[in-house]
Amino acid sequence: MTRVLLAPDKFKGTLTAAEVAHHLATGIRSVAPDVEVSVVPVADGGDGTVDAAVAAGYDERSSRAHGPTGEERDARWALRDTTGVVEMAEISGLGQLPGGVLRARSASSVGTGEVMLAALEAGCRTLVLAIGGSASTDGGAGLLTALGARVTDAGGRDVAPGGAGLLDAAHLDVSGLDPRLRECDVVVACDVDNPLLGPNGAAAVYGPQKGASPADVDALDSALERWAELVDHAVGTGSTDPSAHGAGAAGGVGFAALAVLGARMRPGIDLVLDLVGFHEALVGADLVVTGEGRLDEQTLSGKAPAGVAAAASAAGTTTVAVCGRLDLGAAALRAAGITAAWALTDVSDDLEECMTRPGPLLHQLGARIAEQLPGLVTDRAAGREH
Repeated sequence: MTRVLLAPDKFKGTLTAAEVAHHLATGIRSVAPDVEVSVVPVADGGDGTVDAAVAAGYDERSSRAHGPTGEERDARWALRDTTGVVEMAEISGLGQLPGGVLRARSASSVGTGEVMLAALEAGCRTLVLAIGGSASTDGGAGLLTALGARVTDAGGRDVAPGGAGLLDAAHLDVSGLDPRLRECDVVVACDVDNPLLGPNGAAAVYGPQKGASPADVDALDSALERWAELVDHAVGTGSTDPSAHGAGAAGGVGFAALAVLGARMRPGIDLVLDLVGFHEALVGADLVVTGEGRLDEQTLSGKAPAGVAAAASAAGTTTVAVCGRLDLGAAALRAAGITAAWALTDVSDDLEECMTRPGPLLHQLGARIAEQLPGLVTDRAAGREH
């Protein structure tokens, strides 16, 4: 029996990864009902990571926390045994800003720390932190305060939230950090190598995406420089290097996680593939189908389809992809380990339909893949069948 493993990422703004997989599976079975279809939705370690974990069998949890500008809301996270999966985009992300109004100077990461605290209270000994899509540039100060640290000015008052508040910071006290953190393995999904400071740092590279003007970028970089000095003085372990790869991730949350929480960083897709049991599901698969909303040059730099294809290729399994829009040529796809790719525009030239009704179109793409299965499965798979 032919076995197909569906491991797509979300189609951002339209379908979750699980929904993409559902429509593909329906299409495949409509043409080839005897094909064994397995589903392992994935993510690249940013938004969608909690969804992928839940689809893999983690329990979905919800905790009350503060958004990037202080409003209380419910934030989803995932739990299995003593492992918690916390997604920064769920509570401290750009999508959580009221009215979509960017707040580069004042947005805080405090909510992410509050959800981490909820995971600790649930008994977690491993915390997986997906930090993509953050709205803040506060060096992780908000996150640390939620976990028990204090950041105060020269008069002993708590500084204002956000990166700009760090301009007034004079002291970091980490003595109140939750003691359970000492027994907790914090793993950060991170696909950037930016340092905390300077022209390639958190403020300069990502600040403009969060609404920072050139003047704001300068102020935030100065604030983060001050913050790095305070962290070094408070921790003093020699692990507070602001030039470390990934220190500038998520507005400096990477720096706080490395320097204060003793976190380790892993490429997002590698972490997620382990998290959702992709490698186990891959055993015996004849074909892997992955995808995301847009296959382009960014796909080749740590995005989920490239990571899925690399893992499948290492196991000798063919990978094909689906997407909303295809901006990669055949040579680039092959270099990424993807044998073929289909876009929604291959079955509809109505762009509005592709955006508003992608499900039925994915059904059709699934049917097309099923029709071509004999030519797509590997020789190794064919040998096993016969």
